[in-house]
Amino acid sequence: MADVLDAPLCLPPRPLRNPGNLHLPQNTCDAHFHVFAREAPLASPRSYTPQMLTVDNWLALADTFGVARGVLVQPSVYGLDNRVLLTALAGHGERLRGIVVIPPDTNDAELRRLDRLGVRGVRFNLRNKSGIGFDAFVDLAPRIRALGWHAQFQVGPEAIAAVAELTARHDIAGVIDHLAFIPLDRPGDALSDLTRALETGRIYVKVSAPYRLADAPGHHFYRSCVSMLTECCPNRVLWGSDWPHTELFASVPEDDDLVALSLAAIPADHHSAVFAGNAETLYFSH
Repeated sequence: MADVLDAPLCLPPRPLRNPGNLHLPQNTCDAHFHVFAREAPLASPRSYTPQMLTVDNWLALADTFGVARGVLVQPSVYGLDNRVLLTALAGHGERLRGIVVIPPDTNDAELRRLDRLGVRGVRFNLRNKSGIGFDAFVDLAPRIRALGWHAQFQVGPEAIAAVAELTARHDIAGVIDHLAFIPLDRPGDALSDLTRALETGRIYVKVSAPYRLADAPGHHFYRSCVSMLTECCPNRVLWGSDWPHTELFASVPEDDDLVALSLAAIPADHHSAVFAGNAETLYFSH
């Protein structure tokens, strides 16, 4: 019971609006969002209790801003139960791909089934309850690499170098969520660590969820960081909405404000790569 009481209910996303008629670049892929279902049991312990937003709610967001494709990421609140994600993939196979959370002893037949459904990676989560960590990576990495999948990491800035080392050792592509939660107002060595990781040509980073990062007013440091990383490694940066913005309990940003910030922060010369091309390579190339 204490584990559930410690998992507060998230605020819902703001009602959709787009008074500025913002439109994302052609073939934009939302590389990071979650969906939920009332009938699916939530894990205990967990870090939060989600609003029950479905893939149809995300499709409304996508249609509002011109998102062509999306990548569903298994949320920690479902633990190893990927049924909600897989149901969404089955209904939208041409438009969606998925990142699952699975036990290291998952058999090869199940991995092949997941691949046919559109799964393209496994998430390793050191920040939320009910995820899997680096211990599972050692067993899973060679098997998912054989399928052409990658490893996705929800980690803090202290783990960037470890991610780079692990992916190099196992010769597998890696994706770091949400700029590794670097405190952009006092990044220390973390931005240098992240830049070095991207320069290996093996690591991608999602420039998603600016509201999760310590920053100056107007997201000044986010804009500077995203511009720098994109100019340095334009083929290693991915855009994601992080919809429906879980783990927010005091306020939720407007989605059109987040889209406008992304369009402004990512250098225009690299919009095609960051919003569309890099995701095409990583998620939809097979």
